[in-house]
Amino acid sequence: MSLDKTVVDTLIVGAGQAGVAMSEHLGKLGVPHLVLERSRIAEAWRTGRWDSLVANGPAWHDRFPGMEFAEVHPDAFAGKDQVAEYFEAYARQIEAPIRTGVEVKSVIRNLGRPGFTVHTSAGTLQAERVVAATGPFQRPVIPAIAPLDEKLLQLHSAHYRNPQQLPPGAVLVVGAGSSGVQIADELRAAGRQVYLSVGAHDRPPRAYRGRDFCWWLGVLGEWDAEVRQPGREHVTIAVSGAHGGRTVDFRALAHQGITLVGVTEAFDQGVARFAPDLADNLARGDDNYLALLDAADAYIARNGLDLPEDPEARRRYPDPPCVNQPLSSLDLAAAGVGTLIWATGYAVDFSWLQGLGLDTAGRPVHQRGLSSEPGIYFVGLPWLARRGSAFIWGVWHDARHIGEHIAKQRKYEAYRGGPQCVASADPAEAPLMLKRSAVAGV
Repeated sequence: MSLDKTVVDTLIVGAGQAGVAMSEHLGKLGVPHLVLERSRIAEAWRTGRWDSLVANGPAWHDRFPGMEFAEVHPDAFAGKDQVAEYFEAYARQIEAPIRTGVEVKSVIRNLGRPGFTVHTSAGTLQAERVVAATGPFQRPVIPAIAPLDEKLLQLHSAHYRNPQQLPPGAVLVVGAGSSGVQIADELRAAGRQVYLSVGAHDRPPRAYRGRDFCWWLGVLGEWDAEVRQPGREHVTIAVSGAHGGRTVDFRALAHQGITLVGVTEAFDQGVARFAPDLADNLARGDDNYLALLDAADAYIARNGLDLPEDPEARRRYPDPPCVNQPLSSLDLAAAGVGTLIWATGYAVDFSWLQGLGLDTAGRPVHQRGLSSEPGIYFVGLPWLARRGSAFIWGVWHDARHIGEHIAKQRKYEAYRGGPQCVASADPAEAPLMLKRSAVAGV
């Protein structure tokens, strides 16, 4: 069905977790809206992840308030397909007005009249406001240092599916956040020789003294932190729900057979060069880990909680040889490396917004999702409003804030009174006219 001549109050672009959450809140507030999704609901969870991926937070925490996961224990970690099915079911529950298979090509501000002209693969529509809910995983980033070697298979973690996908041989995984760690561990378990390039990272405990780290960050107020610590804007988080949820311990991975190396700096004629920073990166990760344990212990003592001691959590594996004598380089051919996996994150791509609400580098300019461009909104980005914005439940709360702002703006726009009405009316009628022309809730 063509969208030509369609007029909508609020257009939501994207039907992943951000778009579904946004639709729920707008629906509750009575805001007419339409959601356009170029593929299927929660498509990134289906095809933008590897086969064995599970959520990084337990099911009791990593969900929307209005629905629990079906057939997933609250303390378990939902698989990627279960997450996609969850959002499909949620969209049905809230009767979200979603049109799938429609790609938004461009959004252009109207001149001399309100709103935007939106060009899509199904025609052109008019929208009073536009919410970009396409998330942060839009364009996989492979650094410019990637070698030009046709004999070496190179792929981003977004395109990795399973060990059987790769040619024979060892694998170098660059990036040790959640994706890189889980992929490296899966490849090791499949019998591959794995080299894991480890940069700066945070390394929280999966659980401590009987409570998941998601709970600890909640009671300690860490989820509500609004500003990243200076100098840590690009630090990844090494946390995983794989294998039922285990703390990521790089030394343990090394003792199991993974060779750790420092940050990958360059490639020169088939030789990878690594920075001499492996021990320092591990030490800073340890500091982050121990700081959370200390804060948890202090919280327990302060509140008199009866939670079990967990001395094993402070056990540290001895440094393996790859840490004591780190590799400064690796001849890929000599080491039998046939695959290079870049677990190096993503960049946003809002080119369809035609510069609206974006800086010169194409990044959103916003305050808690409210764009610098009136009528444009962003939801689903990490640190949109707080640290928790990157999690499913955090997206839901961010969407509520944006929805309330949209509802308030609509009331301002609907106001038709004014001081001149009172000045020209009979004094006895003025209070009544003010009452009739007021917009409730503004």
